[in-house]
Amino acid sequence: MSTFKVLVTDYTYDTLAPEKEVLEAVDAELITAQCRTEDDVIEAAQGVDGIISQYAPISEKVIQSLDHCKVIARYGVGFDTIDVKAATEKGIIVSNVTDYCAEEVSNHAFALLLASARKIVQLHESVQAGKWDAKIMKPVYRMSEQTLGLVGFGNIPQMLAEKAQAFGLDIIAYDPFASQEVAESMGVRIVELDELCRESDFISVHPPLNEHTKGMLSDDQFKMMKKEAFIINTSRGPVIDESALIKALQSGEIAGAGLDVLETEPISRDNPLLEMDNVILNPHSAFFSVESEIELKRKTAQNVSNVLSGNNPVYLVNQELKRS
Repeated sequence: MSTFKVLVTDYTYDTLAPEKEVLEAVDAELITAQCRTEDDVIEAAQGVDGIISQYAPISEKVIQSLDHCKVIARYGVGFDTIDVKAATEKGIIVSNVTDYCAEEVSNHAFALLLASARKIVQLHESVQAGKWDAKIMKPVYRMSEQTLGLVGFGNIPQMLAEKAQAFGLDIIAYDPFASQEVAESMGVRIVELDELCRESDFISVHPPLNEHTKGMLSDDQFKMMKKEAFIINTSRGPVIDESALIKALQSGEIAGAGLDVLETEPISRDNPLLEMDNVILNPHSAFFSVESEIELKRKTAQNVSNVLSGNNPVYLVNQELKRS
């Protein structure tokens, strides 16, 4: 019989072999479920020592039902599906993986930016429809004379800034927690959000989702933006007020959007965004590569392994519970 039991509440992966390999080293048995609701998680998590979760809700109700759990590890950077406050009050360590997909997401954000700037999708669809007319892309502007505004200035937007600078874009950023020294060393100017909205030709959104960032880009911000501006989101859908975005696109307040994430996923078939030819939609895929998935799975399991072994996870969310 194994020393520990670890539940994977839900997953979309083809295999859990990397997790099993890591956890077997500390004599932990991996059990699996496909939980969708709080009650599903409560039922599956009875008696477990650790939880690994992808999208299942790990709410206060769930956490209060956990009698033996020492760690909740999320597959991913964001942890908005976990009630961290409730976990901390119960002494349960919460972990994430902050660095597994920085290359992929920064590449994906820039791909959406380039596709928007050069009207790649519209041109492709036009040719498919039997037309051969480059004029449909007008207006298009020279990128080396434009500005990219980064909402957030952590690892991913910093990587994006370096890639965008190679194309001649001027970079500004809004982040109350950004290091001025780091920004200056990269040639990036830190500004207030209103200034970023007014000056940017492209806005790429990167903050984590929390009570302070939910809906931080809404009607007031869209009204400040240039009519030629495109907004790119590879972070979390609810950071942008989607109804305000739809209105801004419909009224021509902004030129378009490249969205890998939405307020509700999957997107509903009656969402007006689906009918807009100036919007590029992807199914929350920016994080993915073969390598990033393996890295995420191993690092998530290692977080659990560390805690079960009496150590701190490499990626500790609730620092109050850090073991000395």
